[in-house]
Amino acid sequence: MEPLYRRSIATALIVSLTGSQAAWAATAPVTGIDAQSNASGGARSPIRHLIVVSGENRGFDHVFATYTPPDPNQTIWNLLSRGIVGSGGKAGSNFLLAEQQQAYSADTFELSPAQTGPFKTLPQPNTTLNALPAGPCILSGLLYSSDIFCSDPGIDPAFYDLLSIGGSGQAFYYPSLGVLPAPDCRYPSAMPNAPYSIVGASVLNACGAPFLVPEITPVQFSSHTGDPVHRFYQMWQQSDCSASHASADNPSGCKSDLYTWVATSVGWDITKPPTTDQDTYQGGVAMGYYDMAQGDWPYFKSLADNFAISDNYHQPVMGGTGANSQFMLTGDVYYRTNAKGRPAQPSADLIENPNPVTGTNNYYTNDAFGKEDGGSTGVGFTNCSDETQPGVKPIMDYLHALPYRPFRGGNCAPGTWYQVNNDYPYYNTDGSVISAADKNAFPGGPAYSIGPQIIPTIGDKLSRRSISWKYYGEGMSVFNQNPPKNQLYCAICNGFQYSKSIMTSRLRKNLVDLDQFYADVAASKLPAVSFIKPDILLDGHPGTSTPALFEAFIQKLVETVQANESLWRDTAILITFDEAGGYYDSGYIQPIDFFGDGPRTVMIAVSRYAKKGHIDHTYADHASILKFIEWNWGLQPLSKRSRDNLPNPVTLPETPYFPVNSPAIGDLRTLFDFRNPSLN
Repeated sequence: MEPLYRRSIATALIVSLTGSQAAWAATAPVTGIDAQSNASGGARSPIRHLIVVSGENRGFDHVFATYTPPDPNQTIWNLLSRGIVGSGGKAGSNFLLAEQQQAYSADTFELSPAQTGPFKTLPQPNTTLNALPAGPCILSGLLYSSDIFCSDPGIDPAFYDLLSIGGSGQAFYYPSLGVLPAPDCRYPSAMPNAPYSIVGASVLNACGAPFLVPEITPVQFSSHTGDPVHRFYQMWQQSDCSASHASADNPSGCKSDLYTWVATSVGWDITKPPTTDQDTYQGGVAMGYYDMAQGDWPYFKSLADNFAISDNYHQPVMGGTGANSQFMLTGDVYYRTNAKGRPAQPSADLIENPNPVTGTNNYYTNDAFGKEDGGSTGVGFTNCSDETQPGVKPIMDYLHALPYRPFRGGNCAPGTWYQVNNDYPYYNTDGSVISAADKNAFPGGPAYSIGPQIIPTIGDKLSRRSISWKYYGEGMSVFNQNPPKNQLYCAICNGFQYSKSIMTSRLRKNLVDLDQFYADVAASKLPAVSFIKPDILLDGHPGTSTPALFEAFIQKLVETVQANESLWRDTAILITFDEAGGYYDSGYIQPIDFFGDGPRTVMIAVSRYAKKGHIDHTYADHASILKFIEWNWGLQPLSKRSRDNLPNPVTLPETPYFPVNSPAIGDLRTLFDFRNPSLN
């Protein structure tokens, strides 16, 4: 998620200091159940309740970098298996596979610019724009003289201490106070040009006086860290995709070797053209990973050992939270509209222009994300049907150079300005139109609203078939109350809140707070399909949350469902992240259309029917969730445009990660065995 939304809580805290579309259409074989049956109360499989939980901004290698499956018959694609890293945070014999390159681009946006050689060392990670200086509980006491952020209903009270620890111990970005991000003093000033262990590499290098906290300590699993850049054009560029790079073991030619260069040449595009590797407030933060073999992500490791994961699951759109979260509910990308929901052209200052400023190396002309940062309001729109628009032609040239046709020709409708970076919904949670007077308009309000959306959602489709569903957004019930309580709900994460058909009808009542989920579980009244979003204290987002807090959120949810035996018998929980957060990932990327796919993120299937200890290699993204719902409950794809129209992948035994019928997206059924429930 970009700071346009993410800094809402952090800024509130700091402000208080001063007041082939192949004809192939067959589906993957259904294990243990007749594909034409209508068992399980209207569901095609034994899964009568599907729960989808999404955290924030973590990639697959970032989380599962050193995971080794307990079953030796299972294989995995991660940093350890590829030899990029070794044990205990050491470099692997193949570390050069992840070596980051420098490049030069001075005239127009280039998807794969000419390279000038590798970085001699990895720049010191930066604290970036988001890293809280202390745990939220401590900050609420210091700034509000209250304990408002010392507890949270999303986690068990036994984990409340996680709200008091962590922090970076260093200054947070707030320019009007003269407070700027800095190189993260917990890391060496020069690091090997390779992925680094976030926990194991910290050494307290030249730390000065701590900021608002008693001391600065080395990075732990529960610590707050920096936030890599993850905007649309930056993510395309850092992936370094070119048909000329394509090979048998990398069919799309995406080398993923420009993460650090993009971060240090443009970053979040906030202030001025950079002159050092820290001027964009990024450094080498994108190359960080957690070492699961050394104890990081312990609960996720337990889930992987006992249930099923995918090592080929991807964010569907290059870039950040908004488009990817919304895609999970639509299989499509929202666009700028007028009050009637018709396509509209945004003002010039809101249009993306990734062409370099004259005299700079890759510093984008117009990509700022909020006027509170000295930029224009919510730059995030691209008309990809017009190849004269900045940034569009290089992506389209690449797609058309591939050996297969992109989905729907690139999926860019004429005269449509798609939202590729974060902007706010048109509606408040009560269905009213958002206005400048709304208490949670910061940094939203009308200037950030993209207009009412008429793209079909999975909620519309389920409701038409009288299949129950809900969206449980933590903090929703206090969305328009007084700060700081209202700062925790994520509006851009809730794609239903953009939808005219949802927000102006009785379907709006399906959008509820998290407490209703636990009430529904206790009463055994859970809907057929549930979407769950934690608040920003618990969502695991780099900077404002921690991995430990998101694990605590997931643990409470899973154990609560398991405790209800009648519910657990026919429930599947899908755990993912909205997107990879800009972190380096070594996985394959399958280009589908102008918008993506993007890098891998996490997918864990928790269910009695999940294949125990299984690592699934079937190519998938957020549209796969829609495809599973549609298969299980007998629904058609959402629209002619939506990516749930794509076939399931066909692969060769020796290359299970690469669909030979691209573009293709799986439906997640390969994570399950519906004939043999486990004893979990």
